[in-house]
Amino acid sequence: MSSSAVAISFRHVGKTYTGSRGTLRALDDVSFDIGQGEFFGLLGPNGAGKTTLISILAGLARATEGSVTVMGHDVVTDYAAARKALGIVPQELVFDPFFSVRETLRIQSGYFGVKGNEAWIDEVLAELGLTDKAHANMRQLSGGMKRRVLVAQALVHRPPVIVLDEPTAGVDVELRQMLWKFIARLNREGHTVLLTTHYLEEAEALCHRIAMLKAGRVVALDRTSALLAGTASTMLRFKTDQSLPQALAAQARVTGRIVQLKAHDAAEVEQHLAALRQAGIAPEDLEIGRADLEDVFVQIMSGAHPASAPAQLPVHPSPAVGQGVVA
Repeated sequence: MSSSAVAISFRHVGKTYTGSRGTLRALDDVSFDIGQGEFFGLLGPNGAGKTTLISILAGLARATEGSVTVMGHDVVTDYAAARKALGIVPQELVFDPFFSVRETLRIQSGYFGVKGNEAWIDEVLAELGLTDKAHANMRQLSGGMKRRVLVAQALVHRPPVIVLDEPTAGVDVELRQMLWKFIARLNREGHTVLLTTHYLEEAEALCHRIAMLKAGRVVALDRTSALLAGTASTMLRFKTDQSLPQALAAQARVTGRIVQLKAHDAAEVEQHLAALRQAGIAPEDLEIGRADLEDVFVQIMSGAHPASAPAQLPVHPSPAVGQGVVA
């Protein structure tokens, strides 16, 4: 892969925090590339290092070791060019309370030296359902509307790389659908998208490729379809108010009344059903489906998935580029 095909490159990135309570290793030798035009997911539990990695990418934190580039520009030695290539939607609602929505977007355009982009501002406002709020003061907006403005700010200078850090946390269904429709369109037009989210169904539906972090290290990196193929292909799901027998409880993922049991084939499904009958449990809303990304995520974080092995991690720099190995 030529360097021109890479949108974001992380090379042996490490980050150590030192304080009165000792040292914390937030990132440990993180290396992978994201190809131009890719829709890439970065997943991991709280504290895995996702926000630290994005802070380094954005120039808000400095890596202890390693290097990061955006469209070929080093985020430290060529910060201005690297930052101009990025549009970042942060987790936090950060806004200036003294300006209207349109003024906010004009000011953001000015930060990047962009002039005469009123038509694009109008388009972004329309795509994000903000047209009727264009002249409203930021202080007057609800939390969901402020979130929409943050997305608009990230896109107003038409960056080639879009970074979405938990963009749909706490937002309504309407915004979620509107946002993904717009971002999917931009991705089809060639923009690279890096997404972090705890909504794994979003990552499964949108991302070409996914990296998973655990305790600051990459523990899985592959195409979404390959990660799904590496887990049990069948999942038995049902509801019950009863306690599962110990043998099943050890294998099950339980969320409230919903129980999920993995099964590799029909015979294993029947074994599970037989164990439920023997325990006197009558499952409600029983269904058999395929494993989803949440199932894969749980297995990898527990170390039970083959992709969690720390050795040769596959990399596909873009949807059209073949397999390689992380440096």
